[in-house]
Amino acid sequence: MTKRVTTLTLAEMKKNNEKITMATAYDYASAKVVEEAGIDMILVGDSLGMVVLGYENTLSVTLDDMIHHGKAVVRGSNRAMVVIDMPFMTYQVSKEEAVRNAGRAIQETGAPAVKLEGGEDMAKTVKKIVKAGIPVVGHIGLTPQSVGQMGGFVVQGKNEKMAEQLVKDALKLEDAGACSIVLEAIPRQLAQLITEKLSIPTIGIGAGVHCDGQVLVYHDILGLQTDMRPKFVKQYGTFYNPMVNAMEIYGKEVKSGAFPSQEHTFTMDESIIEKLREKC
Repeated sequence: MTKRVTTLTLAEMKKNNEKITMATAYDYASAKVVEEAGIDMILVGDSLGMVVLGYENTLSVTLDDMIHHGKAVVRGSNRAMVVIDMPFMTYQVSKEEAVRNAGRAIQETGAPAVKLEGGEDMAKTVKKIVKAGIPVVGHIGLTPQSVGQMGGFVVQGKNEKMAEQLVKDALKLEDAGACSIVLEAIPRQLAQLITEKLSIPTIGIGAGVHCDGQVLVYHDILGLQTDMRPKFVKQYGTFYNPMVNAMEIYGKEVKSGAFPSQEHTFTMDESIIEKLREKC
């Protein structure tokens, strides 16, 4: 059996200055692609609300949604470390509820870890979940579940006060037992400082090259959507238009009768059909 990437693997990779790769996946098929590519970590992100389910933001995503998609991703992978996002209001109400919901996510999906947003304010919750035996990935900087408070999808930590708080957030999460921290949409210099101060890995998304690893959304990497493209996204393929073209050709062939042709059709003894015609 292929050995899965674990929290110990991540710690060793940071120690050896080996970059960590992470990508989102939301179903069995996308997990298979990410797995085949040798990516180290798969995030079942609550971004599936916008990318897969068509919501305006991540706030409508439920724990049941995450578990449904998480199960499929775990079935589609055998090496990558799968991380399940804790959706909005599944960990903010109380530490006890957070542990209960994190436990559900782990038990019902088979994934080894969860991710939640927030820094110093969430450190005690992270500690409680970790104490229950569940690895936690932190997430600071631009946190989409709090985007309303932040005034939109804007870069965080650009002034001294905000930058100092983000450093404090990262250190508090490390002290609480987080196994790694996602840094989203912060200046590269600040991400470098945080990465140097932490003994646990940082995973950047719009946080520059000095993070211990990087994460991008599956659909962004492959150019599968045209709705929005943040500055920090690099497309490594443009498959949206070819997919539309293929679908158009299929539609035209069905309309014209060109599909299905004989090579795509099953057949049987004509004498049986003749008997059936007589009987029916």
